[in-house]
Amino acid sequence: MLSSKNTTQTYFLVFTLQFVLSLFWLTPGLVLAKETKPADHFHALQSCFNCHPDGIDAAKLAQQNNNECLACHSIEQLQSKLNQVGSTSVAEPVPRSAKTNPPTLGMQHPLYYENSLLGDKPNEMILIPEGEFIRGTNERLPDEGPRHKKTTKAFYIDKYEVTNFQYKKFIDDTSRRSPRHFRNRTFPEGKVDHPVIYTSWTDAKDYCNWAGKRLPTDIEWEKAARGVDGREYPWGNKFDIKNANMPLRWERIGQFGDTTPVGSFKEGVSPYGLHDMTGNVWEWTSSWYDSYPGSTSKAESFGKRYKTLKGGSWFDCSFYKCGISAPVYNRAFFAIRTKNDSFGFRCAKDI
Repeated sequence: MLSSKNTTQTYFLVFTLQFVLSLFWLTPGLVLAKETKPADHFHALQSCFNCHPDGIDAAKLAQQNNNECLACHSIEQLQSKLNQVGSTSVAEPVPRSAKTNPPTLGMQHPLYYENSLLGDKPNEMILIPEGEFIRGTNERLPDEGPRHKKTTKAFYIDKYEVTNFQYKKFIDDTSRRSPRHFRNRTFPEGKVDHPVIYTSWTDAKDYCNWAGKRLPTDIEWEKAARGVDGREYPWGNKFDIKNANMPLRWERIGQFGDTTPVGSFKEGVSPYGLHDMTGNVWEWTSSWYDSYPGSTSKAESFGKRYKTLKGGSWFDCSFYKCGISAPVYNRAFFAIRTKNDSFGFRCAKDI
């Protein structure tokens, strides 16, 4: 038989192991943040606060990540950001004050409204002609280049991101499980035309298939957003916070931020007339995250491991306020099961 001392030690070890495992099981954001280090890695911690409502200790978090966090941030900076994320981590109903005083910087629609402007049918599509365009850049991150030319066949792509109302029609018709931010199988009040969020890559692919469409490749997506003149943003080469739902815009307004109704920024459309190709939500593509032709960049994440997302979102890079995801050549990569409140999608279709 075990002695009392040995029994106590055994229980302590079992408890500790269970606790550590629970962190990896209940809070996948911690694992994801360490493994992929996306630009919005603080955002990946939001779900942790559902199980840790009393907060997360920055020093312990840094230690769990082998102090990698301290390479870029002090403990004080970490704790400050964790406190901010924790205070906004749980989805809440839209506040009445936000409905009566919507931010309008660059927007043509109110932030929240009840009756859809688009309806629940699959989105209108725009024809992208066959031909060559400039992809990537030589000016920034290694995985964004080298700048090169690609040729696409003609294809169709959605004018807007798929909305909450449109996705509700899909889950009602297929009896599919609703996204996390839905309540009683419907979207939050006032967000009828906001892009659907908390959708995995598989959710996005299945919706597009149901609608008789498919996910765009990252090449198709970039051409639709950029046109053929190699521009940096959908609207041109000059950054403008009034043209898209980006973190810098929310900083100017003085609010934490949220998704916005699709099509709200008429000055931010792409050369082909597509809306929200920068900002609002990251958009899933069908493409694996891999190196570009001629690239000398080597990364463990390249290959058939993660899917590519394009376009940036209302949240990403909020900690740095840098607008790093706004250019259309930027890309992110995540596992296909990942879901959060800054991931959505639009569909494409062959001719």
